Amino acid sequence: MTSRDTSNLRTILRCGASSLAVSLAVAAGAAHAQDAAPPALSQAIEPDNAVEEVVVTGFRASLASAINVKRNASGVVDAIKAEDIAQFPDLNLAESLQRIPGVAISRINGEGRQISVRGLGSEYTRVRINGMEAITTTGGTANSGGTNRGRGFDFNIFASDLFNSIAVRKTASADVEEGSLGATVDLNTARPFDSGKPQLVLSAQASYNDLARKAGPRLSALASRTWRDGTIGALVSVAYEDRRLLEEGANITRWTYGGSNGGFNAASTLPGYTLAQINDTNPATAIYHPRIPAYVSYDIESKRLGASGSLQWKPTDNTTVSLDALYSYLAGTRKEAQLQAIGLSRSGTGKPQTIIRDGVVDANHNLVYARLDNVDLRTQSAYDELNTEFKQFTLSAEHRFTDRFKVGALAGYADSTFTQPVSTIITFDRANSQGYSYDFRDHRLPTIGLGFDPTNPVNWSAVNGTSEVRLRPQFVENQFTNGKLFGAYEFNDHLTLKAGIDFRKFEYDSYGQYRTSETVSQTLTPAQLAAVSKVYSGFGRNLGLPDGNATAWLVPDIDAYAKAYGIYSNTGIYALTNTNNSSARGQYGTVEEKDAGVYAEAEFKFDAFGLPFRGDAGVRQVNTQQESGGYAVVNGAVQLVNVRRDYNMTLPSFNLAADLTDTVVARISAAKTISRPGIGSLTPGGDVSVQGANRTFSTGNPDLDPTQSKNLDLSLEWYPSQGAILAVGVFYKKIDTFVATLRTQVPYNTLGLPDSLIAGTSASSTDIFDVTQPVNSNGGSLKGIEINWQQPLTFLPGAWRHLGYIVNFTHVSSDITYLTSTTPGAPTVNAPLVGLSKNAANATLYYETDRWSVRGSVAYRGGYLTQVPGNDGNAYHGTNSTVNVDAQASFNVRPNLKLSIEGVNLTDEFNDQYVGDSNRLNVYTHSGRTFFVGLRYNF
Repeated sequence: MTSRDTSNLRTILRCGASSLAVSLAVAAGAAHAQDAAPPALSQAIEPDNAVEEVVVTGFRASLASAINVKRNASGVVDAIKAEDIAQFPDLNLAESLQRIPGVAISRINGEGRQISVRGLGSEYTRVRINGMEAITTTGGTANSGGTNRGRGFDFNIFASDLFNSIAVRKTASADVEEGSLGATVDLNTARPFDSGKPQLVLSAQASYNDLARKAGPRLSALASRTWRDGTIGALVSVAYEDRRLLEEGANITRWTYGGSNGGFNAASTLPGYTLAQINDTNPATAIYHPRIPAYVSYDIESKRLGASGSLQWKPTDNTTVSLDALYSYLAGTRKEAQLQAIGLSRSGTGKPQTIIRDGVVDANHNLVYARLDNVDLRTQSAYDELNTEFKQFTLSAEHRFTDRFKVGALAGYADSTFTQPVSTIITFDRANSQGYSYDFRDHRLPTIGLGFDPTNPVNWSAVNGTSEVRLRPQFVENQFTNGKLFGAYEFNDHLTLKAGIDFRKFEYDSYGQYRTSETVSQTLTPAQLAAVSKVYSGFGRNLGLPDGNATAWLVPDIDAYAKAYGIYSNTGIYALTNTNNSSARGQYGTVEEKDAGVYAEAEFKFDAFGLPFRGDAGVRQVNTQQESGGYAVVNGAVQLVNVRRDYNMTLPSFNLAADLTDTVVARISAAKTISRPGIGSLTPGGDVSVQGANRTFSTGNPDLDPTQSKNLDLSLEWYPSQGAILAVGVFYKKIDTFVATLRTQVPYNTLGLPDSLIAGTSASSTDIFDVTQPVNSNGGSLKGIEINWQQPLTFLPGAWRHLGYIVNFTHVSSDITYLTSTTPGAPTVNAPLVGLSKNAANATLYYETDRWSVRGSVAYRGGYLTQVPGNDGNAYHGTNSTVNVDAQASFNVRPNLKLSIEGVNLTDEFNDQYVGDSNRLNVYTHSGRTFFVGLRYNF
């Protein structure tokens, strides 16, 4: 455990105590309120074990309803229920999920984007919406994962107001489609038969971010009604949100060794070290320095519109037909201002001309302080438009022929389209700057001394062949077509046989456009440069920026530059191409995947050893056909290549639960599961990319096998009273094969690629390129333990009985083998699974009466690796631990009118990423605290 992990464990205790104090203070003021009568609870499981919607009111009641789901399931299932119709416990679905044991989240722009379950990231978790699998794709900065081209689900596209329940299935059963190693997450929208009575709910909130200093609206509405004695129903809900955020901090773009990129100038001096040691090319013994020390600011605006609709028809008591529709549109813009020392990672006229005048090397061979001359600097502006449109339609029906025999069917279509029609970067440069320095000795953030006025246009230049104008629109579309037919026959009270067939067709299309050469641009005079530039100012508020750093600098004015030089005209030097640029060709990829499955399953109940048992046992057989396409080099020429393959899998599963007493349940589950490779990994194409000082060549692998795992789960659960649970679960996964990314660094001229692929870029054939390709490795093991304690304190006297808490802790360890080469006998690296946090914990303290509801939550996620092996000689890349604190309070002004206030990320937690085994800073940014205040009216 790192010192930061230990510090954050202490922090979570302090934050928990603070949340307790706040909650008790509010609770004390509300102690005079009357006690809330506990609402009735009901729960049922559909044939595919989906969670039937249950309308409950209040946070305490939603917890009790979710516990019933868990207790009655055969396997390991955790659930979250709406507090009331159109009122989910959290504003973001991922942030609700992190309260479930074993679930951790990654954030983007201050809100949850993706989840990992039991150490397995979003690529290993399937998400179904109203029983149908779906993928959502959004974009992000490179530091937050970039554009999602995999199977991971981006939760930030949806407003939580559209959903009524979530179920997380951590163990497999034959009637649930394959594809998940971590969990299958079921999201369910509201339906008119959920309550059966007319509903009209309006909600209005205002949000405010203290870093951006901007406010925005958050609105939602839901209407539901049934007719003809409850046999026909309709529901529609709409949600809209407008947010403005800032994300600011340091972006170092990794550390590298002194001898990389041609090494430092021979005139360099470093006290205590020879020139040979300064420019050592052996990563194991070399001195490391920051590649591109920089400060960056992102100005982000997003507008999210969502809608759901449901029609239900019950022509007879034995037949129900449901038509569900879900729509979401997330439109965002991102503006970037960055000031960087790009020359420290440039070969040729960059690093080989840079002279170290003085410096300090720490005990881990890191050049943590340096004063340098002849450093190439760069200022850049970026502007991106990022839009995601999601739509899904699902038709389902169920008919009961007799009391013992029923059948059901589902058909659906989903489409998620991500468009980034504008993606622009413009750079100005300053070659061979004198008196530059950086200093990491006293702070996590560096002190960067420039030695000149960065706001003065005369100190910058725009030179054809060096400065860049990047235009990179890109597009990704995912489509799902789904159909399944299932039936269940109850032979007697102890045995039910279930069987079904299902078909899924998944289509993936990705493409992008680039300029033929991004370094071809106008050389500007000082007056011309001044006319297309502006001063960015106000950087570093609440950042803890060390003294001596610039808080303002000149940046290109993209709007003025575009107007002056017609960069969006798609003509001349600014014409865009799909095929005449290697990176553009690398964006092209198509995948069509067809999965056909059949299953048989027995659900059973029996008594043995004086105990009642229940469970299921089944087997699923699945056939997968894949066809993928992309541009690849064949016999020295670039060609469009298509590859086909198919494979079959047999997946058995078994779940058994025993009621040891009226309040104690024991479970055991075993299954074989698979997770198919990421969609973007399956294309046969390759991508040669030159971006500033970064040089990469990445290829797909259409012959990848799915990640396979054999799983064993054991749990013991105690339900001492209504709404209470104390559960301990252990799990073990033997991952037989694993999709890992093979990473090497080699000169471009050894790749067997034509030089024409880098023509028009700043790269040369002798430059070192980072080469990546997904491959199958031998995998490894994963094991862990979950502890979950949920307790309403109703046994306490007086006002104290309104208190309750939820606490969970997860510990996971893994040992995965990563390849360094496909050559037999090549060395391997053993490390934890990428994305796995060894420790994670969540705690919520709440106080609730019929008028007041107050709660504070703390979420801790331990550090985790993001890449193994790392680039530039670093052993790996990773993200340090985080502690997020949120709080909510609401007051029922009237029985149908509620006032609420909420704070998200109250400690303004930083995104702290590192490289290497000595915690070298890679990224350190924050996005501030966000507050919401609003009213909700239920007619």
